[in-house]
Amino acid sequence: MKNRLKVLRAERDWSQGDLAEQLAVSRQSINAIETGKYDPSLPLAFRIADLFGLPIEEIFLRGE
Repeated sequence: MKNRLKVLRAERDWSQGDLAEQLAVSRQSINAIETGKYDPSLPLAFRIADLFGLPIEEIFLRGE
């Protein structure tokens, strides 16, 4: 699944570690999500969306 997480994080000048801390996950999890190697659970996707104040659909995009 493609996502805009890296761009959204960069817009806020957050490191992967900063985002991981706010979401209570590991930095490695953030890296895996950003690179498309891991799809977050639905609860984590909702936490990410809430943190950025965006609908899930504006962060996570359907792959082709």
